[in-house]
Amino acid sequence: MAPSPVTASPEVLTHLKDLHTKSLTQESTVDWHNLPQQCSPEFDSIMVDKFIALDQDKCELVYHILRSINAKTAVEAGTSFGVSTIYLALAVAENAKRVSATTKPRVIATEKEDSKAKIAREHWAKAGKEIEDVIDLRVGDLRETLTSDLGTVDFLLLDIWTPLALPALKLVQPHFRPGAVIIVDNTVKAKDRYQELFAYVDAEGSGFRRVTMPYEGGLDMIVYQ
Repeated sequence: MAPSPVTASPEVLTHLKDLHTKSLTQESTVDWHNLPQQCSPEFDSIMVDKFIALDQDKCELVYHILRSINAKTAVEAGTSFGVSTIYLALAVAENAKRVSATTKPRVIATEKEDSKAKIAREHWAKAGKEIEDVIDLRVGDLRETLTSDLGTVDFLLLDIWTPLALPALKLVQPHFRPGAVIIVDNTVKAKDRYQELFAYVDAEGSGFRRVTMPYEGGLDMIVYQ
């Protein structure tokens, strides 16, 4: 068996594997074809206790992208139970070691639901203080929590319900450094619901370049130039 592509202790890797297993088990019970409209009260009540974590192979790719672009600050739109957040934190923490002890890595995480935020914090605590200390969790509507104190952003993960994808991107865009990377999940599976986002980033002169990668459900990589 090949070694994990993620630099982390055996305990953290086991913790991540367990979280992915729980997420997949839970997702198998969701009736995806008959859900209410995203971001509606009915939809939120169904999803309030669901992981809906980014798939492990996608998380590993995200980790490698952050390492390759030497990201120190990442924003995560859609934290849920905080699984992918651990990968982001591991990557920026390793990158910060390359520079100096004074460089502060940061993952700005967003979550609407208090109950999910509480569980996410428990998962981070189990992953260790190195993870906890990197994460700046902002609880509430991301259209309010991402309006200030972002600094220079190297990476944005849009693992969020589709109606919030473009608003999140627009809030973070003024803070992107040249070469910043944006990853968007389920871009093939939810292609029709991403049309507004695609039109925005594909527009002439937008400053973005986009490619769809052949992952389950689709995964888009967008580079801000």
